[in-house]
Amino acid sequence: MGLIGFTLNYISQLPKKMMLNGGLLTEFPLHTNPDKENLPKRNRIIAGLADATIVVEATGKGGALITAYIANSYNQDVYAFPGRTTDVSSEGCNFLIKTNRAALINHAKDLTYYLGWDEIKTKKTEQTQLLIGLSTEEQKIVDLLQVSDLRIDELSIRSEIPQSKLAMHLLNLEMQGILISLPGKTYKLSG
Repeated sequence: MGLIGFTLNYISQLPKKMMLNGGLLTEFPLHTNPDKENLPKRNRIIAGLADATIVVEATGKGGALITAYIANSYNQDVYAFPGRTTDVSSEGCNFLIKTNRAALINHAKDLTYYLGWDEIKTKKTEQTQLLIGLSTEEQKIVDLLQVSDLRIDELSIRSEIPQSKLAMHLLNLEMQGILISLPGKTYKLSG
């Protein structure tokens, strides 16, 4: 009885501690059991908020793969550490890599490269180049990228251009040599 009382007391205090030192994000009411069927519901929120989903170990079935599939459906970046082909806890990671649902990473430096975090983001003040023949929406994209490099989802929100239409503009601007596509679905002006 003493252990159960301690555990329940600890669990009821946990959200308060998290609010003081971090955050608590849930769609479930307080005291909801961490039942198996609730984990994918929670993981879809995490996959949507994260810049990237990283799978370190995963069996052939389970929550890690579900989260990776959800992140893929959100067009988010997914990465996986490979493992031995005979290791059950590596089956999921190897499958994600093999089916191109995740990029292979071996080290944290791989992730910083893919996400473009290894570049020092300093912008020199330079004269704006006059770009003739751009549509209003393309000019809006160029103006936003003069301030900072942006991911496609940020560009869509700030420019108020739907991602499907934005992708066409980005491809056109890239073909003209006006912008460059970086790892992590990030874009920057060329030059």
